[in-house]
Amino acid sequence: MGLPAEPRQKMINVMYLVLTAILALNVSNEVITAFKVVNSSLITSNQNISASNNTLYKSLEEKLTEPQSKEKAEIWAPKAMEARRLSAAMNIYLDSLKHALKVAADLRMKWDGKDSIEDYRTDNLDASTRMFETKGEGERLKNRLDEYKDAMLNIDPTIKAQFANNFPVNTIPPKTEQGKQKDFTQTFFHMTPTIAALTILSKFQNNVKNAENMVVTYCHSQIGAVEVHMDQVGVLVGQNSNYLMPGQELTVTAGVGAYSSSVKSDISINGQPVNMVNGQGQYKTTVSGAGEHTIQINGSFTNENGIKVPIHQTVNYVVGTPGGAAVMLDKMNVFYIGVPNPVTISSGTGWDKTKVSMSGGTLTPSGGPGKYTVKVSSVGNASISVNADGKVSTYPFRVKRIPDPVVKVGPSGGGRIQSVVFKNQNFARADLENFDFDAHFNIVSATLYFSGANFPNVQSAEIRGGSLESVKSFLQRSIPGTSVTFDNVKVQGPDGVIRSIPGPGFILY
Repeated sequence: MGLPAEPRQKMINVMYLVLTAILALNVSNEVITAFKVVNSSLITSNQNISASNNTLYKSLEEKLTEPQSKEKAEIWAPKAMEARRLSAAMNIYLDSLKHALKVAADLRMKWDGKDSIEDYRTDNLDASTRMFETKGEGERLKNRLDEYKDAMLNIDPTIKAQFANNFPVNTIPPKTEQGKQKDFTQTFFHMTPTIAALTILSKFQNNVKNAENMVVTYCHSQIGAVEVHMDQVGVLVGQNSNYLMPGQELTVTAGVGAYSSSVKSDISINGQPVNMVNGQGQYKTTVSGAGEHTIQINGSFTNENGIKVPIHQTVNYVVGTPGGAAVMLDKMNVFYIGVPNPVTISSGTGWDKTKVSMSGGTLTPSGGPGKYTVKVSSVGNASISVNADGKVSTYPFRVKRIPDPVVKVGPSGGGRIQSVVFKNQNFARADLENFDFDAHFNIVSATLYFSGANFPNVQSAEIRGGSLESVKSFLQRSIPGTSVTFDNVKVQGPDGVIRSIPGPGFILY
């Protein structure tokens, strides 16, 4: 199809394409909120690790001044300081990427009444792709992380021998189910919402903080232990990652701090008892299902004073979406019975490698690529599964019936109304208010009660359908001061089910 010659029509066509792209790339609020929660958790974790590292550095300074440890400290303290320098530089670089990504997502400062806070488009899918893929920042990040890992391991040969196989910083993405090695930038930043990309960068910062702690702790151990007096016993919970892709393994470690053989503990993770070895137990599971998930840790331990202490903690993690696949409801965040529910499905792997299916309803193509219509028939739950290049992600949704309509006569849904307006109406109707779908209800039947002025005794009459013809004689008698109440109202919606709804009351003036 050729482009129109008129510039104005060209502009309209371009704007339509842009709007279509924006709608197709929309991301649900639930997923955005999940990433915000995990990102906040990672930032808090990084602060806690930094505090632990500062305790080690303080102890190293003290050991440089103590005669019994000075000789070894002069060998190992500089190595620890080199780890500190390398980690600080890497952390500053990651912070700079975070800021640049927010700027690319339209960063601005706004006043919340107390402070000036950052505001940017958390659901923007283009900023991360443009910055890390198009402009090559993803490849530079991978190279910087690899260089950091090599530099940390080469601080001392014994450090390399100790940590080469379990160093926290790793830039090799998980393999697909077919055993293919995925690209670093494509895995973490292709068509990724801004908040998700920021979470990935926080994850790498968390890896760097853990690597720093690991190396500095090793250097310190070559001199002597940190002199910290423990006066409490507490619960420690850790996990190998807060953000994983489907098929990756999540490892949760739970244990008792300041462990001693006199401390007895009984811990279950996600309902499964764990075997405690040296004060720690592990739970492993293969993750699936895109979105936010939680694991509950419960149990108790008996401390050194014989007091039983309960354990209740929650581990949060997010499972990412493979290949940029996503399911977005075009109108509302639930499916409604009796109406066609439009759905947009996007796939970063291409539609030749993507299959979609549904349980709890029917999914029918409707228009261009990624456009579908969902129909459901019973209240409960439904789900859409997207198989993108062999990776399956399942998206759960709620199914609800259409809300009750409101009975109206003329312009009013009840309350005070002019008698001349009310008595001249020929029909009552059932209107859906504040509902995005084009759905209609019909009045099946209702009982009308007339009282007040001109009706010394309450009189009633039935109507069938929305017509008021059967109560015309009552309407003609209605004057200011008359009250008209609708009761036993039955309506029928697009699902074909007849339901009873509350009726309005009118006071004529």
